[in-house]
Amino acid sequence: MLNNVVVSLVVLLCCVPAVMAEEAPVTVQLTMQTSMGTVELALYPEKAPVTVANFLRLVDGEHLDGATFYRTVSPENDNGKPPIAVIQGGIGDAESPFAPIAHESTEQTGLLHLDGSLSMARAEVGTASTEFFICIGAQPALDFGATRNPDGQGFAVFGRVTAGMDVVHAIHQAPADAPTDFAYFENQLFNEPIVIESIRRSAP
Repeated sequence: MLNNVVVSLVVLLCCVPAVMAEEAPVTVQLTMQTSMGTVELALYPEKAPVTVANFLRLVDGEHLDGATFYRTVSPENDNGKPPIAVIQGGIGDAESPFAPIAHESTEQTGLLHLDGSLSMARAEVGTASTEFFICIGAQPALDFGATRNPDGQGFAVFGRVTAGMDVVHAIHQAPADAPTDFAYFENQLFNEPIVIESIRRSAP
């Protein structure tokens, strides 16, 4: 009887790594080099396929080389409610090389706005294209069903920072009182935008 129990435990233990490997999420690893340092990213193509495919088109086509982080939002300068903490980047006013994409809400993907989450900026649903942001701290106000966006659809998380949050925090704290014609952005635009020098797929 004892031998049977031991054999059963051995079989179960042998199966554990295989089960864990099956449950591990598929990710695409990226390295983002900025003028303030390096940030490592992981994207989730199985959970947010449309959004990840769009971002990878931008990366692989080198459309984000020379883009910038141009906006910082914190409870101290936020003009929306409830207040949030993020840095926003992209190609800004330049023409997008691709059409806007369908919105993949956090309700659909299960990816929430946590510390270091990578998400798409947008106006109306279905208008996201080149602009994105990184969360500093958990930001549930940006999830599906929250009140930050009047339509209740939230924003589309598609990845996260895996290394370099110190760089993200440094960017977040950079001086930001550049002039703007848009009152909502007052005291949020960097005096000197932080350059995204490159984003590349990382070697496996």
